[in-house]
Amino acid sequence: MQRCFELAQLGAGNVAPNPMVGAVLVHDNRIIGEGFHAQYGGPHAEVNCFQSVQTEDRSLIEAATLYCSLEPCSHYGKTPPCADLVIKNQVKKLVISNLDPNPLVAGRGVEKIRAAGIEVETGLLEQEGAWLNRIFFKWIQQKTPYIILKWAQSQDGFIGISGARTPISNPITQRLNHRWRSEISTILVGNTTAVVDNPSLNTRTYPGPNPLRIALDRHAHIPVDYHLFDDQQETWIYGPPRTGNWQNLQFLAPYDPFEIPALLEQLGQAQKSSLIVEGGAHLLKQFISQNYWDEIRVIKNAQMLGGGIAAPDLPVQLDLKNQFNLQDDQISVYVRRGAK
Repeated sequence: MQRCFELAQLGAGNVAPNPMVGAVLVHDNRIIGEGFHAQYGGPHAEVNCFQSVQTEDRSLIEAATLYCSLEPCSHYGKTPPCADLVIKNQVKKLVISNLDPNPLVAGRGVEKIRAAGIEVETGLLEQEGAWLNRIFFKWIQQKTPYIILKWAQSQDGFIGISGARTPISNPITQRLNHRWRSEISTILVGNTTAVVDNPSLNTRTYPGPNPLRIALDRHAHIPVDYHLFDDQQETWIYGPPRTGNWQNLQFLAPYDPFEIPALLEQLGQAQKSSLIVEGGAHLLKQFISQNYWDEIRVIKNAQMLGGGIAAPDLPVQLDLKNQFNLQDDQISVYVRRGAK
C-alpha cells in the first residue's frame, strides 16, 4: 500500500479535482503490475496497472492480490467503471486503503466486487490514505476548496521589511514551494504583496503545472508590466479592468471589503479544489481570524530581521502534522486539532 501511495503522488497537480490513486498487483510477494492516475480524464490507476502486466505474467493475475489506495469506481464518468475491470480480471483479492466518499461510489465498488466472489479488505493504512487525498475528500464532501496558508518568517518572527521585497527561505526551500504550487489548483496574494514583491506565482523551478493565480487589486495599484500581467498562465485580478490584449487574464469585480466566502464560492464554481494563500500578513490574518483554513505551512529561517512585518499568530486549535529541515530552513506543517 505504501507503494500505491508513492505512485498516486505522481499524479499530483494533474488529476484535480479527481483523487490521486495508485494500484499495485502482487503475486507471491512479487509486483507484477502497477499504475497510477496520471491525468484528469485519462485512464485510472487500475487500468494502467493491469495494462502494465507483462505477457509472461498475465496468467498469474487470477492468483494475484490487487492493492488500491482508493476504492475502484463503480460508475461511468470520463472512463468506464474500474470495478468492472477488477471483476473481469478475476483477481484473487482486493485490498483498499480508503472507501471513495463520492456519492456515486461510496462503497458500491466494493459491494459489486464482493458480489462477484472476490475477497475484499478495506482500511489498510486508512489515515495515511486520507491524508494523501485530503484535498479530494474535502472537495467531494463539501464542494469547497481545501485551504492552505503558507508563509516564511525569520527566526525572530518577521515575514519581511515593510515596503521592501524580503527573500527569507533558501533556494532549496523555494523549489519545494514551487512543487507545492504545482500540486494545488489556485494561489492567492493580496495587493501589498503583489505590488512590493512582483511575484510570478508559478512553478518555474519545478516541472509541474502552474496554478490559477489570483491577486487582489481593488485600487488598480499593481503595475501592468509586472509578472501577474505576463499572460503566461490563468490569472484572476480582483480590481478595475485595465487596457491590454490578454488571453489568460480576467478582471473580476473587486470585493470591498474582501469576502472570503464569495471567493470560495467562485472557486467552487470554477472546479478549483484547492487554494494556497501566500500573503501578505493582513490577508493571512483574515483567513485565520475568520477560521478559513485546513492546513498551515510555516517556513522558519535562521536569519534575524530585527524588525518589520510580524508573522501571523498560529491558531490555538492546531496540531503539528510534520516538521523537517532543509539546510537553514525549518518547515512545519500544521492541521486542525483532531484532523486525521
